[in-house]
Amino acid sequence: MLFLRGDKDKMDNLTKEQRHKNMQHIRSKDTKIEVILRKALWQKGYRYRKNCKDIHGKDWEVLKPRLEKSNNGEYWISKISRNRERDDEINKKLLFEGWTVIRFWGNDIKKNIDECVRVVEETVFDVIFDI
Repeated sequence: MLFLRGDKDKMDNLTKEQRHKNMQHIRSKDTKIEVILRKALWQKGYRYRKNCKDIHGKDWEVLKPRLEKSNNGEYWISKISRNRERDDEINKKLLFEGWTVIRFWGNDIKKNIDECVRVVEETVFDVIFDI
């Protein structure tokens, strides 16, 4: 299938079956970057439980300009706007329940794992000593 740039009714160039197959293989938990961070924390002696199933997020300021230029930008801008609203709702809920939310970019975890672990350590220290 081929869709021209002006064809706003089509989301992508895959059939419904192809899209379904691709989406089935996208992992929502235990991703490579999550495992990298968890192993690094475990090696430092931090023990934890995975609790929240609905944490999600991307940096909107980076994504939006790129999406505006894409041929199906309206769809993605609308979708990601809703995702951001959901992120805010989740953050508020977690904060209300007493959680501290820390978000990392996947590339930061891959390239700067020690820095990410340091951020977690400082946050844990601040929470414990209520600084």
